[in-house]
Amino acid sequence: MRVLFLGAIAPFTTSCHRADAIRRLGHAVTHLDPLEAFAPRLRGNGGKIHYYTGYLLLRQSVLAWLRAAVPAQAPYDVCWVDSGELLGAHAIDYLKTQCTKVVLFNHDDPTGKRDWRRFATLRSAIAHYDHCAVVRPFNVLEFQSFGAKDVVHVRRTYDELAHCPPNDSPVPPKFQSDVAFIGGNIKREGRGEFLATLIARGLPVAIWGDEWNRSRSWATLAPHWRGPSISGSAYVDAIRGAKLCLGLLSKQNRDEHTTRSMEIPYAGGLLCAQRTPEHTALYIEGSEASFWSDVDECFAVCQMLLKHDALRAGIRAAGMRRVRQNKVGNEDLCRTLLTRAS
Repeated sequence: MRVLFLGAIAPFTTSCHRADAIRRLGHAVTHLDPLEAFAPRLRGNGGKIHYYTGYLLLRQSVLAWLRAAVPAQAPYDVCWVDSGELLGAHAIDYLKTQCTKVVLFNHDDPTGKRDWRRFATLRSAIAHYDHCAVVRPFNVLEFQSFGAKDVVHVRRTYDELAHCPPNDSPVPPKFQSDVAFIGGNIKREGRGEFLATLIARGLPVAIWGDEWNRSRSWATLAPHWRGPSISGSAYVDAIRGAKLCLGLLSKQNRDEHTTRSMEIPYAGGLLCAQRTPEHTALYIEGSEASFWSDVDECFAVCQMLLKHDALRAGIRAAGMRRVRQNKVGNEDLCRTLLTRAS
């Protein structure tokens, strides 16, 4: 199958991982990155204007770029659009002249309130896709309300290659910790206050990620900050080098699970995350992952786990088995959607 893939091309991005997964499945992939093509116009104040106007002012430029970038006489079996925030209805219609089917996968929340303005162009194009895949059950009905022809609910994913733990390789000391949180500080989510509360109560939390110096709790968090966002082998090492890994959700993004929910167990970590219907459907609580509902329960669960080495080892091993059984890798996702589009 010949696949045109439109999504981030930068190494270690989830989009790039999915393009690689399609290649691993044996398909020929042509990878183009709209965000990279328009990077000069998406920086600084100009970028903010485009972001908050839903890229409306770029629609004609994006269409012109596609006409130049996609060969007019080299038809593809499938076009996979990953995210799709820059592509309007006319862009999708043009892609359909060059590709038998056009598929959208978006693991953000384009029909939710938080990023409503950002995804204005995407929403205008939903009805033009042949197939759409979303990661929240309620996104299915929301996409259908925008005219989607075919919508399927899927899980977020780990990558079979990028997140695979190395065999019998020791974790460097700089990536070892008791409790790890790997992720950025997000406005109005209260993550800084949450982690600061755990730290103030004596929990040894190690933090990797961006924007933490902007938190109101930075004075408490700073001694526990290990550095900016990490990827590749460093990311895997920080997961498997922690006794347990916290999984924090975004309320504004209506999350019930995140990519960390899959990547942490797959990479050999112990997932200790917020209790939600989707998390409890993915893992058996107490034996394949650990869950909590608020900061008090999180502190109690973490304290208990840190005291019981054998229990942690059992949960870690069972979580690794379960996430593989759940078939939520990039190759699983890509196989499902490409089969649906064939």
